Formats: sequence, structure tokens, C-alpha cells
Amino acid sequence: MEPSPVQYASGVRRRQIDVLLSRYAESHLHPVNEIIHCICVPAIVFALLALVWSAHPLAAAAAVMTSLIYYFFLAPRLALGMLLMASLMLALLPLLPAGRIWQIALLVFVLAWIGQFIGHHIEGKKPSFFDDLRFLLVGPLFVLGLLYRRCGWTY
Repeated sequence: MEPSPVQYASGVRRRQIDVLLSRYAESHLHPVNEIIHCICVPAIVFALLALVWSAHPLAAAAAVMTSLIYYFFLAPRLALGMLLMASLMLALLPLLPAGRIWQIALLVFVLAWIGQFIGHHIEGKKPSFFDDLRFLLVGPLFVLGLLYRRCGWTY
């Protein structure tokens, strides 16, 4: 199933994922900000999964499945990469001390967001999600898309 294209006034047809990643990239052009995002975005995803996991592991699995459905409609190949990444993260969670998962997750979450805001300060632009909350879900795809492009993979 191919994602549906978006029609623009110029007549150029682009997939929704390409539009979203292009808009996201507008505030992630500085190489230092890009590196920070490549570290902090996965850390935030891990922290969020860990926080939800600490409430109940099935809730974390449900959160992953819900996001994967959205990702699948945007770009099936990126969704597969996200499935692999989320699976690895979920597999790591039982290895953490059970009673401290939420504390570790909260610390990682706060530190990673501090990193994100430092990156945006360096960039000189506000985070994309200030304009559109969807970009909170697009951030992980942006980082994964960078990896795919470096490996020569299409999505």
C-alpha cells in the first residue's frame, strides 16, 4: 500500500511523508542541531516508552502499535524501521531495575529535552512542534530518514 500523494498548487505531487519531513527539516539545518537530534530524539522515544511501560507493559506495546499504524500510512518502509527500533527499546526495558524505570525514564526525558532546546538555540529556530503537534511524531521519522539516506535506502 503506497501512501497517498498530496497535490500542490504548483501541480507537483508529493507524498505526505515528504512534505512533513521537508517542513521538519527547515528547523534542523545546523549540523550540530542535527547531531543533537540524532541522539536526543531516540532518547525521548525510549524515555516515553519506559514511562508508559512503568504504568503497564501492555500500555507501552499499545502505544507502539498506535504510532506504527500512523507511520505505516505515511511510509511503510520507515514504519518497519520504527518497528525494529521500538522492539529493541521494549526489549531493553525489562533489563532496567523494575522499581526505578520511571525515575530513569524521567531523567532521560528531561535531559534529552534540554539537549533538544540547546540544539534549537544553536539553530536559531523554534522546535517544529510549536507550529504543529504532529511533528512530535515526525521527529523519530526524521532521524530514521537520515539513517536511511546515509545507507542509500529509500522510503
